[in-house]
Amino acid sequence: MKKILIATLAAGAMVVSLAACSQGGSASEDAAGGGALVGVAMPTKSSERWIQDGKAVKEQLEAEGFKVDLQYAEDDIPTQVSQIENMITKGAEALIIASIDGTTLTQVLQDAADAEIPVIAYDRLIRDTPNVSYYASFDNYKVGQQQANSVLNGLGLVDLEGEPVDGAPAGPFNIEMFAGSPDDNNATFFWDGAQDALKPFIEAGTLVVKSGQTDFEQAATLRWDGETAQKRMENILTSSYSDGTKVNGVLSPYDGISRGIISALTDAGYTTGEEWPVISGQDAELDSVKAINSGEQFATIFKDTRKLATAAVEMTVAVLDGGKPEVNNEKDYDNGEFVVPSYLLDSQIVVKDNVNDVLVDSGYWTEEEIG
Repeated sequence: MKKILIATLAAGAMVVSLAACSQGGSASEDAAGGGALVGVAMPTKSSERWIQDGKAVKEQLEAEGFKVDLQYAEDDIPTQVSQIENMITKGAEALIIASIDGTTLTQVLQDAADAEIPVIAYDRLIRDTPNVSYYASFDNYKVGQQQANSVLNGLGLVDLEGEPVDGAPAGPFNIEMFAGSPDDNNATFFWDGAQDALKPFIEAGTLVVKSGQTDFEQAATLRWDGETAQKRMENILTSSYSDGTKVNGVLSPYDGISRGIISALTDAGYTTGEEWPVISGQDAELDSVKAINSGEQFATIFKDTRKLATAAVEMTVAVLDGGKPEVNNEKDYDNGEFVVPSYLLDSQIVVKDNVNDVLVDSGYWTEEEIG
């Protein structure tokens, strides 16, 4: 009788187990995602920032029970298009895309629309197509203002919130300006925010752009490339500062560009200290955080990619559940076809005095990592 009872219990357990498998499989698949495939297209691994983004999105999607196809295109547009095509072919039920060039995905996103696949634009707005569902990013105009305010703060003109400082120096200070990639919609938002903060000081003569290169087209840095920025800075130093005058500040929209600028200055004989220029940045990349601690870079803008990943994942879950994701901006991000409903996150200025408070205490970097 004892053997019969054990056999009966074992058989019952097997039935329960098989029933569980037939109703959705593993515990993770029983979560919101239910094992559905989500395609995640990131631009490149050459930037530390995008590696962090991809990792955060993948981990959070998997925690929701999704399967994830994460691909990096190494800043090659045809590769990214091909990767997205493959995601559609594999049966992806949603796409999260950080585009290389936001104007080049029209046809592949039409294919996604034909297959009724929702698309979340991640950090970079996808342009010239109606086939974008939502956009998750930061307040990019504000990021540009913060970049400018960090330069102005380093020169002693304003506090980190952009408020004038009593007894501020009269200047004039020589500054040069760099912009992001012209095929990235965010680059113009950064530039416009920065220019609005710098313009009053330029008009008052407190700031002087000695090279005369004050247009976005002149300052743009294709693919946000540090070597491209280094060459341009070298040319500016040769053409505009060979008379012995010094650069006092450089507006840089990204840490990789900042490091290129630093290399050009070092090669030109600049050394860290009182005469070293104030240099801004963005993304809180580890090498640039170390450069802030060493005095080579004055500031960076911290955009917590973990929170951005959360926003994109929550959008994905809501759309696939037939709901409407939370948005907080439905007026600013016109992609040429319509205003894309967006969720914008806040960013923070990081300088040497608050590196630990902002980056270490939040767990983004450790004390050991930043040295």
